[in-house]
Amino acid sequence: MCTRRQTFVLSVLLLLSACHKQTEAPVKPAANHPQQPAAAKKVWVDYPNPETPLSPQAQLGKQLFFDVSLSASGKMSCATCHQPDHAYAPANNLAVQLGGPDMQQAGTRAVPSLRYLGFTPKFTRHFYLPASEGLEDEGPTGGFTHDGAVDSLSKQAAVPLLAANEMANLTAESFTERLQHSPVASEFIKVFGADALKNATLALEQAGNALESFQTEDYSFHPYTSKYDAVVSGEAQLTDAESRGFIVFHDPGKGNCAKCHIDRIGGGGRPAQFTDYGYEAIGAPRNSDIPANKNAAYFDLGLCGPARQDLSKETSYCGMFKTPTLRNVATRQVFLHNGVFKSLDDVIHFYAERDIKPEKWYPKVNGKIVMYNDVPKKYQENVDRFTAPFNRKKSDKPAMTEEEMQDLLAFLKTLDDGYRKTVKQ
Repeated sequence: MCTRRQTFVLSVLLLLSACHKQTEAPVKPAANHPQQPAAAKKVWVDYPNPETPLSPQAQLGKQLFFDVSLSASGKMSCATCHQPDHAYAPANNLAVQLGGPDMQQAGTRAVPSLRYLGFTPKFTRHFYLPASEGLEDEGPTGGFTHDGAVDSLSKQAAVPLLAANEMANLTAESFTERLQHSPVASEFIKVFGADALKNATLALEQAGNALESFQTEDYSFHPYTSKYDAVVSGEAQLTDAESRGFIVFHDPGKGNCAKCHIDRIGGGGRPAQFTDYGYEAIGAPRNSDIPANKNAAYFDLGLCGPARQDLSKETSYCGMFKTPTLRNVATRQVFLHNGVFKSLDDVIHFYAERDIKPEKWYPKVNGKIVMYNDVPKKYQENVDRFTAPFNRKKSDKPAMTEEEMQDLLAFLKTLDDGYRKTVKQ
C-alpha cells in the first residue's frame, strides 16, 4: 500500500494495445466509503482475448522472454525472475535476485511483477490536474521500474539484458552477438528483416519491441481474473470480512489505500488498476539481506539515485519510489522496493505502527531507535508523516485496529488472479 501527501490522485492511463494508446481524465477518490466495489455497467473487453493469436512480433518476443542463451551465464532469461505461474514475479522469497555471468551477483531492489504494466504513463516530474482542479502539482508520476527511469516496456526490457547483475550482456554488441547464435536468430531476421542483426543498437531496440509486443498482446499479462473483478462484473460478492476490509481500504482516516491505489472503474467498464503511478517516501526499514547495504554509505534513494542519475539534484525526491499496483499483491513473498518484508501482514502492520511502535521496525543504536534508517538524515523530511495511516505520533493509537488490519488483508487477497478462468467476453 502507499499514501501520498498530495490531495488528489493520478488517473492518466494508457490503453493496452500494440498499435495505439489513449488517456483518461484524472478522477478523485470517492468521498464515501462503499461496502462493495462499484459494479461496471459493462465488462471491459478492449484487451486481448485468451484465444487471440499473437502477432509474429509478439511470438518472437515470447521466445526471447524464455531464451536463457541470451544471458552471459547461459542460465538466465526474463522468465527466470518473472515466472508466468507467479504473476510474472519471482517464485522465491529472496529480497533481491541473483544473476551475472556466474549467477551469483545480487541485485539491489526487489523484482516487481510484470502484470498490469501496460497502462503506465511516461514519467513526468510535474503532473498537473486540469484547471477545474486548481492546477495542483501532483509531483513526479509514471515511468517504468521502481524509479520510473524508462518510459516504455521496450526500454524496460533492455535494463535486465544489459545489467551486470542480471543477464550481463553489458553492451548492445554483446547482446547482439549472443542473439546471432541463439535459437531465435532466424525468426528474428524473419520478423525484422535480413539486416536486423547487423546493427547492434537497432537489434537491441527491436528485441525490446518484440518483448513489449509479447507483454502487450498476451492475455496472461492482464487477465483480470481476480475475485474483485468477478464482484465488479456481478459474478460474486465480497464476504463480510472482505467487505469490512474494503471499507478500511477506502477510509481516509484508516487504511487510506485508495488514495494512491486507485480502484475506480475506467471508461467502458475498464478494470481498476490499483495504482496512481505516483511516488512516495514511506521510510521502509533498511534491509540487511541486500549485499549492497553492507556498505553503510550506500543508500538506494529511488528517484534521485544512484540507479537513476538525471534527478540526482532533485533532493526533494530522495527516498521516493513508485506506487505499484496491488493486483496479485498477496501472491508476493517479499514486499516494498527493497524486499524488507516477507509477509503482507507485516506490511500492513508497518503502515499502521511505523511511528507508534518504531522499536518494532527499526534498529536501536547506542540505546536510540534509528528511524527511517534507509534514508540519510538530510533527506528524512521527505518521508510522509502527514497522511493516514502515517499521521500518528508515538503516543497515539494506530489508524487501524488489529481486526481492521486483518479485514484489510482479506480484501487485498481478492485482488489475486485465478478466481475465475477467463473474463466474460
